[in-house]
Amino acid sequence: MTASQLLIIDVQAGFINEWTAHVPDRVASLQENFDQVLVTRLYNPQKSLYRKLIGWSGFALGSIDTQLAFAPGPSAKIIDKSTYSCVNGALVDRLRRDDIARVHLCGIGTDSSVLMSAIDLFQVGIEPVILAHACGSACGRSEHQAGLQILRRLIGTRQVIGS
Repeated sequence: MTASQLLIIDVQAGFINEWTAHVPDRVASLQENFDQVLVTRLYNPQKSLYRKLIGWSGFALGSIDTQLAFAPGPSAKIIDKSTYSCVNGALVDRLRRDDIARVHLCGIGTDSSVLMSAIDLFQVGIEPVILAHACGSACGRSEHQAGLQILRRLIGTRQVIGS
């Protein structure tokens, strides 16, 4: 039997605002419905392109911004990352080793890290499913909706649920 996988993306203190305040409670309650839970935590290295090209200096490693805004379950695995997507060779190898063919994604930002991770999973042949009710964008509702619209187009309308 294939294990069910939940991927909670970047639900961190520095991303919580009026447009994302609903996300921590929703992702926390989803954890018990899955066999495996992975949680990502974004940090912004000193010489990153976030700083150089975008001028974004928040989320320094160890800062308050990077703290998770919910309590991961006892068996959840935390992945620190410094890029939009958390999908890399190690993650893909882990999912394939565990015979995971479908990953449910939720978190912050629908228009950035959730979108990029879903597309990268799609690109390597792992089915992404977006749990839209447990996603948000710190940049606003229109950015969240734009992210969902792009995801529906690129990975399939049926892959975005609960919006």
